[in-house]
Amino acid sequence: MASARHEEILEAALGVFAERGYRGASIDAVAERAGLTRQGVLHYYPSKKRLLFAMMRLREDLNRQHVRSDWNDPDMPSRLAEALAFDQGIPSLAQVHSVVMAEAVTGQEPARGFARERYRELIDMLTEGFTGRFGEHLPSGLTPRTAATALMALFEGMQQQWMVDSDDERYQDTVRETMTVLLLGAQPAGERPPDTRPASVQAG
Repeated sequence: MASARHEEILEAALGVFAERGYRGASIDAVAERAGLTRQGVLHYYPSKKRLLFAMMRLREDLNRQHVRSDWNDPDMPSRLAEALAFDQGIPSLAQVHSVVMAEAVTGQEPARGFARERYRELIDMLTEGFTGRFGEHLPSGLTPRTAATALMALFEGMQQQWMVDSDDERYQDTVRETMTVLLLGAQPAGERPPDTRPASVQAG
């Protein structure tokens, strides 16, 4: 019963935080949406900060299950692209993440501290995974930490794009193709770079 109650509160909180941001959200609003009293919510989550972190941790745990699936998978770019597609399937979690990140960049706490810790943890996790598979350098020539940092930047940027333009269906393909180059130093399947040689050389 306790687990079910936790889920009910988190579901209600996702809607409230996505609509109002951290500062605009309140325990009272979450309680109303969940059909509980204020004390009922506080029994499970003693503060708004704890509730926020529970939502963000839920999202991170779900994403890490996808990213960590198999570091030796020969088609790692596709697995990473699937992680982005998974995020698209739960837009409320992505919305809360975006709200928190927007508050983090303006220096608002606790969003800033949480975001800083999150980036460090995820980049460390990716760096460790890339190092275990590739060693000190990836086939692309990048170091594992550089590749991990670039991957995080790509994911963050792509997430923002699909949240404002959900009609574009190429986000997953874009991540897969970019990761193929970034991680493996290989040409994306089905694509050929333009031949920039002079016409006389091409003919020969």
